[in-house]
Amino acid sequence: MPAPKNPFKAALRENRFQLGLWVALASPYAAEVVSGSGYDWLLIDGEHAPNDIPLLSAQFRAVSASASHPMVRLPVGDTVLIKQILDTGMQTLLIPMVESLAQAQQLVRATRYPPHGIRGVGAALGRASEFGRIGDYLQTAGDEICLILQIESRAGLAAIDEIAALDGVDGLFIGPSDLAADMGYLGKPGHPEVRAAIADAFERIKKAGKARGIMTLDLEQARDYREMGADFMAIGTDVTSLVRATTALRQEFLGEATSVPKKQESGY
Repeated sequence: MPAPKNPFKAALRENRFQLGLWVALASPYAAEVVSGSGYDWLLIDGEHAPNDIPLLSAQFRAVSASASHPMVRLPVGDTVLIKQILDTGMQTLLIPMVESLAQAQQLVRATRYPPHGIRGVGAALGRASEFGRIGDYLQTAGDEICLILQIESRAGLAAIDEIAALDGVDGLFIGPSDLAADMGYLGKPGHPEVRAAIADAFERIKKAGKARGIMTLDLEQARDYREMGADFMAIGTDVTSLVRATTALRQEFLGEATSVPKKQESGY
């Protein structure tokens, strides 16, 4: 029996747009609530949310019971963390702040078993192989792993052609907020120069035949990114949605002028 199919990876290969949402409340219960909202994928954030491997794993299980595909962003592209999260059963990874071909090559190797990579062979202990019950897991796991690398600096943009051409990289995800900051426009991911850099990056990624991803809290920006050619995109977070909804509810009851917290231009 082979490794489970990865529907998100299949959708990217078939050029089917995938709409997502950030999950950052660090709660399996909250992740389960969000997973019924109809998004194609949910990103469980391990970079800016207070998550560790057991908590990421618990949220993965909660989301897996739904039609939404669970993805995880690790805090850093560490080989040990990648090994651990893959063994929990996660198949789609987003790795932040990738800036060179050498870094991308190491990340690909971290997701593959020898002789093609350096992933530790301990599948029988992990949920990924159903604790050893998937007999062909070692031989088929690599085919279903989806590796997304996050480009969010000028150095990353400079290396984007080499990174996008690398076999084993399924998509590149532009991080507008960090990119804007690195370009000298902190807090302004919608700045024309940042937008132009994103548009150029999208064209280069498309030329390499890889999927283009991005995230924003601004629906106008989201529609713009979609017109640019985004293949997968997150349009919000559970945290900001909760803040806005609870604030608006109180204000509506009290008859106050609706003034939800100012929406940041953000791309996470």
